[in-house]
This record gives sequence, structure tokens and C-alpha cells, in this order.
Amino acid sequence: MMLSSYIDLFPQVNILCIGDMMLDHFVYGDINRISPEAPVPVFNSLGEKKMLGGAGNVVANCAALGCRVNAVCVLGEDEAGRFVRETLGRLADRTLFLHSRGVPTIEKTRIIAGNNHIIRIDSEKKFSIDLFADPQTEQTLETLMAQADVILLSDYLKGVLAPENCRRIISLARENGKKVLVDPKGNDYARYAGAFLVKPNLKELSLATGITCRPEAEDFEDELLRAAGMLFSKFHMENLIITLSEHGMAFVSSAKPDTLLHISTEGKEVCDVSGAGDTCLSVLGAALAAGAEVKDAMKLANTAAGIVVGKVGTATVTGAELKSALSRRESSSNGPAWKVKRKIISREEAQAVASEARAAGKKVGFTNGCFDLLHYGHLSSFMQAREYCDLFIVGLNTDASVRRLKGESRPVQDEKSRSLLLASLEMVDFVVLFNEDTALPLVEAIRPDVILKEGYSLDRWPEGRFVESCGGKAVALERMEGYSTTSLVSRIKGQPQ
Repeated sequence: MMLSSYIDLFPQVNILCIGDMMLDHFVYGDINRISPEAPVPVFNSLGEKKMLGGAGNVVANCAALGCRVNAVCVLGEDEAGRFVRETLGRLADRTLFLHSRGVPTIEKTRIIAGNNHIIRIDSEKKFSIDLFADPQTEQTLETLMAQADVILLSDYLKGVLAPENCRRIISLARENGKKVLVDPKGNDYARYAGAFLVKPNLKELSLATGITCRPEAEDFEDELLRAAGMLFSKFHMENLIITLSEHGMAFVSSAKPDTLLHISTEGKEVCDVSGAGDTCLSVLGAALAAGAEVKDAMKLANTAAGIVVGKVGTATVTGAELKSALSRRESSSNGPAWKVKRKIISREEAQAVASEARAAGKKVGFTNGCFDLLHYGHLSSFMQAREYCDLFIVGLNTDASVRRLKGESRPVQDEKSRSLLLASLEMVDFVVLFNEDTALPLVEAIRPDVILKEGYSLDRWPEGRFVESCGGKAVALERMEGYSTTSLVSRIKGQPQ
């Protein structure tokens, strides 16, 4: 599957996030003078912003991606806790709130002058809590785990993910076939033993193994493999992704401990790295739950991290932003001959393009199909369609959608090939992939002025009925007889017609 197709599946994903929730408080301003009272700069406060931090930022990122998310956290009975509770109420389907006597909600205040991070002020108190001590809490937690497609542990060593809690969660997850992804802290990786994937940065990897890995060194990749091998041997985790800051990411699997995949960073201009690791964890979890292999999930996470470091504050990345970044990256990396990739856009982008075209007085046309093997019949339809519209959008079934409709032997060509071929046609302005069995949800989003298709009457054409109900037009195109993908496949196989 194309990387962008996994993003379309994010709304079907259910993620459980367990970890140390925080309030991130940003105070923005400028510095123009030195204090007359002491040789220190005077910060002139111009505004502030509060948002979820720590594990809360993982929840916020999962929600921004379009996933369904549940959470488990410890909060204090204070103003910061009320803000976190209310915000989680808007983002998460369900949150299990726990309390530890005398423990305040963790709050981190960052002072930002322009794009410069001046100082951070922490208000916190470490605590100890047993997530499984209370039978009712244990039952709720196990229910949330059973509902999840993937479990994310966001550990900041504040107390929620104490060693026994981690071990119990990972053990229960393995018993029920659930993947656990960990954003670790500290040097005690025994608590993460058996996890599906652990995501340390270079400093954390060094703390856990005692091996210093320097990106500028000639033996850098060998040292990474040696450190990974040590963790695999001691703690039996299945996969490691090491984030390398401006040097990108590295992936090692316990199945192939001598092989390292290294991809470079996507960041172009770094404004703030706050929460970039949370974004990375969220995208990894969402992609794996959507069916991606670890390598593809890492590529998506790397692209998302490149977006978020260009934003100020603890930021999130939406599915539309991620799709747009993928499109720009693929187009630019393959040279002028591959600029057609820019015509392959997301549902959200298609909605915006159609809206802008209508505002400019243009007529938006739409058709859809599998277009497995492009032939003259398809070209005839496209040429006819262009006579009815100024902007022509083609909806294309994903590989998974084609298989559900036509069986496991189809499609003959994958969605990447099919979408590129369609996008290369001059009469096609944009191509949008959809994973549903019908194009109706896509049509409802785009709301074309005219929808066009061969051989469909309105009584069995819900997309056409919808367009007409909105004041548009449904056009049955003239069919070119003797042309079909099925007959082409039969001829190629030498089967009788």
C-alpha cells in the first residue's frame, strides 16, 4: 500500500495511551533590554497558551490524526488538573483518571522569546501508584486494553509507569495479542521487557546500554547495532527505533539484529522540538494499528516529526498535513518527471480544491472507479467528462477496496501504479484514493457540481442521487463497447472470451 493509504485508515484505529499526563504552559513575549536591577534580560510577556503535555500530547496527536483514543493517567485536584481533565474530555473517547494523595498535576512552563526557548520552569512531584491494586480500576484498565488495537506507553518516570505497572501491562498485552509501543526514560529497561517496540533517543540508548553512539563516528551504525543487540538479548523486545534528532531515525528488528535501516530527517527549519517524540510515538502507533509494517510506520513518523519541529510549542500533526507532506516529499525527491504525484491528493485537499474552484465560478466534475488496466474505454469516458466541467477529479479505489469488490486476484496493478497513471493524463486534474466500498463518502466531502459514470441509472447510483439532491447533475456517459478490464485480463491469460 502507498503510505498515504494508511492515513485513510486512521479513523478506524483505536489507541490506548497510558503514561504521565502534564500541562504544558507556554508564555510568549520578547526581550529588548537588560534589567537595571541585575544583569539579566527583561522578558516582556505578550501572551500565553496552555495545552496537553507528556502522555497528554500523545493523546492529542492521536486525536489530530483522526484516531479514536482512550487514556489512563494520574491528575491532582488543582487548576492544572482541571484543564487537563477538560481537554482530555474533548479528545479522548474515555479516560481513566486516578489520584495519588498529595500529588499535584505536573506542569511545565516554558518562556519563549520570539522563536527562542529561554527557560523552563517545572512544577512536579514524583509519586508511586499501583494501577492494579484496586479491583475495579484493574477491570476498567483490562477492558480498555482489550478494546485497543495498539497500546502506547509514554513514560516520563513520574510514577504512572512504575516497573511493576509496565511489566503487568506488557504481559497482559502479549497474552491478548496486542502490540505495546514504549517511549522510554531512564536506564531501567527491564520494565519494558517483551514490548513490541521501544523508541529511545541516542541519549536514552546510551544510558540503557553504556554504549556511546556518535553520529559523526565511522563506526556509528556498528555501535547502534551493538547497543540494539544488547537490549534484545537482555530484555527480549521485538523492535527498536532510535530517534537521532537532526540525523533522522534508525530501525533494528530482533528478527534481523545485524541489519539497520537509517532514514534521514525530514525537518527543514527547527522552531521547537517540544513534543516531537510524542508525535513520533503517536504516528508509529496509528500506522502499525492500520496494518503498516514497522519500516513504513517509521517513514510516516519521520515525516510527521519533520512537520512538528517546524511549529512553536507542543504541537500536533493532522492526517491532512501528513498526506500533504508525503506528496511534496515524493514529488521533489523524484525530479521533474514525477511532478504528476502532486495531482494525487487527500480527501481534505480535494474538498478544499473543489470549494476554491466553485468560489471562482468553475464547475467541478467527478468520476470514480478501480481503473485497474487503463484502456480506450476509460479514456473515452474521461474525454467525455471534460466536456461537462472545468475541474475534473477522479476517485480511485485503494487496493484493499478493490480486493473486497473484485476478489483476491485483483487489482492487477497496485494503487500507486494506478494513481500515477491516472495523474499523468492531461484531462485529469486530481486523483483521490478512497478505501470505502463506495465513493459516496468521498462525493459527500467534495460535493461536485456534476458526477459522471458509464452505464449507471439513478436507481442504483447513490452518488448520483446525492449530487442531484444538492442541486448538481448526474450524467450517464456513453459506453465504448468491447473494452473492459476483465476482458483484457482474460486475453492476457489466453482465456476464451
